[in-house]
Amino acid sequence: MTLIEWLLNGQLHVGGGTLSVREVVGNLFGLASAVLGMRRVVWAWPVGLVGNLLLFTVFVSGELSGVTTEPLWGQAGRQLFFIAVAVYGWMRWTRLRAAGGSADGRAITPRWATPRERLMLVLLGIVGYAAAYLVLQSIGSWGPVTEAWILAGSMLATYGMARGWVEFWLIWVLVDIVGVTTLIQAGYYPTATMYLVYAAFVVVGFVTWWRASARLTAPDHAEEAMA
Repeated sequence: MTLIEWLLNGQLHVGGGTLSVREVVGNLFGLASAVLGMRRVVWAWPVGLVGNLLLFTVFVSGELSGVTTEPLWGQAGRQLFFIAVAVYGWMRWTRLRAAGGSADGRAITPRWATPRERLMLVLLGIVGYAAAYLVLQSIGSWGPVTEAWILAGSMLATYGMARGWVEFWLIWVLVDIVGVTTLIQAGYYPTATMYLVYAAFVVVGFVTWWRASARLTAPDHAEEAMA
């Protein structure tokens, strides 16, 4: 078996179940992206993009954690959105980094969203959830009620990261809570475990960005908000 064949079709036995190599590698890229994002490094975006491509093929096939079932369209759909936002975030962080970045030498200075921006997030969340639910229900998703939030919440969190808002970590916490519950109900226990590990990094990331936002002075915040 060649390396490419192993990546595409390989299986890893974990406990009483199996994990596809694509699933493991995709989640490792996602975890690496989260760590780089926590450190506000531009490479967080291209690294995450690779993981998104791999995980899309896993979720859309329905062959997750060795379980053959209906595709998780909400999980698959959010990978496509991640790819689109990754391009936006990559360009924006690269531009800000080239302009001098943050006071501590990172790509972006984290800040709390303004009341207007938070209201926008709430409204986008409501509209996004309603739209995602209708689409997922119409195409026969495994669980449109929970998957709609996973999709809509992921959209908000990824966009918030691109903008540099501290709140995006909190949105990820809510997404992970629902995501882990959904995966357990669907019988994807190994993947649910990996998501729990990822959730721990999300909490650390929130604390890291929170402290950075309090420590750094950012005279270019007004310009960032308009960019």
